Amino acid sequence: MKINAANGIKLGLLSSALLALSACTPAEQHPQDAFFDALLEHCGNAYEGHVSLGDPEMDENWINNRIVIEVRECEENRIRIPLHVGDNHSRTWIVTRDTLERRELELKHDHRLEDGSHDPLTMYGGHTISAGTSTQQAFPADDYSKRLFAELGYPASIDNTWILSFPNADTLRYRLVREGREFQVDVDLSQTVEAPQAPWGWEDHYRYD
Repeated sequence: MKINAANGIKLGLLSSALLALSACTPAEQHPQDAFFDALLEHCGNAYEGHVSLGDPEMDENWINNRIVIEVRECEENRIRIPLHVGDNHSRTWIVTRDTLERRELELKHDHRLEDGSHDPLTMYGGHTISAGTSTQQAFPADDYSKRLFAELGYPASIDNTWILSFPNADTLRYRLVREGREFQVDVDLSQTVEAPQAPWGWEDHYRYD
């Protein structure tokens, strides 16, 4: 096949244009990476929240106390978010990203007693079963959690699904749903607040695993 000078110039220009286009069009980010990175942006900050959906009797403690979350510790693939409800500093959300094998996010609830030891009801949660979106991820209860709930007398919780989402740029939403039960906390990301004391057990070489 013969290529004259004019055609050669045209092919050269076309190749250059394609290379420039590919360089300016980055690969689309995986939804779970985008969601995880959105959480990372708040590392080191504390925010106040409130119960936006709940049962007046069952959730009375949450409704009547100040709620503060703190994105306290961030690693490349793990974020630890203590949750303070009034004077109760027992709770920490742990969001872990698996980018290698199953490509999923995991949400765990680490509950501690005041002396820093594990509460019997601890490390429950679940894994994502779909890619979700950059603004919402759902975590159905995993097998460990179902066994734990059954053993400790919380059979209704076996059907729990937890949802973390950003319904808008200024809100982080934590939601628990199952048949006959909905609970939701909205966290105001538009302004930071002073972080409460360290979560129970944190000072004394806090261990999560």
